[in-house]
Amino acid sequence: DVQLQASGGGLVQAGGSLRLSCAASRFTFDDYAIGWFRQAPGKEREGISCISDTDGYTDYADSVEGRFTISSDNAKNTVYLQMNSLKPEDTAVYYCAADCDSSWRLPDYWGQGTQVTVSS
Repeated sequence: DVQLQASGGGLVQAGGSLRLSCAASRFTFDDYAIGWFRQAPGKEREGISCISDTDGYTDYADSVEGRFTISSDNAKNTVYLQMNSLKPEDTAVYYCAADCDSSWRLPDYWGQGTQVTVSS
């Protein structure tokens, strides 16, 4: 069973930063690309970033390009999402997922979400 554990959410003021972590178990990053998705109240879940260690691929949604950075630590089997210059519209539940790609289709494997709230 693929297992993913997201953490690091919280309340931050606009312009601030947060770093989310996604700890993976029972698989390695050679098996799947790992991505971050988010879902705001009343909106559909959307893909915002994806990383593949096998080919060095990273991708970002336009809404976060230049503000968010995805990275991975293979030794810790953890993927990070550094979020800078946060905006109130970034408020959402953030999820990590395995087997993402540039189509931003919803993957099959999900961790639980972590709430990010950005106050104005």
